[in-house]
Amino acid sequence: MTDETKTETVSDLADIKDIAGDAAATDAVVPAAPATPLREQELDAQGRAYATGRRKDATARVWLKPGTGKVTVNGRDQEVYFARPTLRLIIDQPFAITDRQGQYDVVATVKGGGLSGQAGAVKHGIAQALAKYEPALRGTVKAAGFLTRDSRVVERKKYGRAKARRSFQFSKR
Repeated sequence: MTDETKTETVSDLADIKDIAGDAAATDAVVPAAPATPLREQELDAQGRAYATGRRKDATARVWLKPGTGKVTVNGRDQEVYFARPTLRLIIDQPFAITDRQGQYDVVATVKGGGLSGQAGAVKHGIAQALAKYEPALRGTVKAAGFLTRDSRVVERKKYGRAKARRSFQFSKR
């Protein structure tokens, strides 16, 4: 071998392919491990997934199990408890984003806050429970931002103020 063949210069990625030759083709192809979820399914004794959802001052305890899509909140149907369609739409968002509408029954108990905060808490709980029941859906639900607790709460009232930030009306005379 001469010195000329030992020192080959690489100026482009295409040159690397020429230098390597068929060495890359003869390497053994290692089969990839089967795509198993990093997390395991978390179910209770009755085969349900449990999660807690929170929003504002509301806390929701949510149980999720396979079924017909019935949502029960505090012992009442969701149409009765959340009369406004926008609140029911909020609750159905985790199912809509994962294409699981009508596949799971939800039983939720909610305490604290108003109806809007309670609907957000139930949505958060459903998203958490869905990720526990089907760990493969966790990425989809997380990308939509449903697993993150919305930490915005009402600011407290300060002394010397009418509300949290509003001053009392100024009177010149």
